[in-house]
Amino acid sequence: MNRFFRRAALATAATLTLAACSTGNEEPTTGEAGEPADECVIGMTQINQTATFFTQMNEGAQEAADEAGCELQIANANNDSAKQNSDIENFVSQGVTGLIVVAIDVNGVLPAVEQARSQGIRTVAIDAELEEGAVDTFVGVDNEAAGAEAAQWVVDQGLAEGASYGIVDARSSFIQNQREDSFREVVDAAGAKFTQAVDGENVQEQAATAAQNLVTAQPNLDFVYTTGEPATVGAVAALDAGADTKVIGWDLTAEVIAGIDSGLVTAVVQQDPRQEGVEAVNELVAILDGAEPAGFIDVPITIVTAENVDPYREIFE
Repeated sequence: MNRFFRRAALATAATLTLAACSTGNEEPTTGEAGEPADECVIGMTQINQTATFFTQMNEGAQEAADEAGCELQIANANNDSAKQNSDIENFVSQGVTGLIVVAIDVNGVLPAVEQARSQGIRTVAIDAELEEGAVDTFVGVDNEAAGAEAAQWVVDQGLAEGASYGIVDARSSFIQNQREDSFREVVDAAGAKFTQAVDGENVQEQAATAAQNLVTAQPNLDFVYTTGEPATVGAVAALDAGADTKVIGWDLTAEVIAGIDSGLVTAVVQQDPRQEGVEAVNELVAILDGAEPAGFIDVPITIVTAENVDPYREIFE
């Protein structure tokens, strides 16, 4: 049993008191490899609390934190990179021992992350990979490779050559730009014709409007590629299930599964956000317990279609 968990029954009240009464002047107690830390308080900066992808990630992180006897504090940046930086600075002042970063802007978040690291706070990034050396470990998928993998699936299914397509993306998201660029490179090389990309701003309502504008401007699209959950859900809401234009995108929800059932959605790149949350907390616990950082923990993707969607139905009921 992890030593944090063994200590939890005796230390919970004291830990909560510390969190409530922190002056911001405490020196965070962390451990280098081989030197265990004396406490486990993890701050997690999350992009938003509306997308199912992120709420499932939070659930996995909380589950792992509870199992380890760690305190987990989750700050909602609400799609605001400036607020995300401020949230990290607040975690530093509170003296957390571990930090989980789900970055909106992988470059913009670096100064705050560097500040945390300079205070000895061990740090893990989920979903969006920061520059080499910025954090102890990255947990997630290789977004560039996964975008290319999705594109190759499209090519292998005979859906690329001669096809006309548009994209609903999120321009502010570095990882969604990676997913877009690598996807386009593969399908364009196979004979697909790119028409237009519209910015859904990583918000479902804006993505629905952007998708509607796209198909209005480009009425003869064979498919729309969506680079994240808000874009995919927005496109499903905006498009007619009986239309010829189909959706190929990222991240399942109940609405997207209904789109698969109706024939509107052809394929979805599905990550495992709950497992990403679990792996991130477990990695921090291991590092705080004196282990060497893993550096990269790969959480594989699955391409979900009508043929293999059934196991996911219960998750998204």
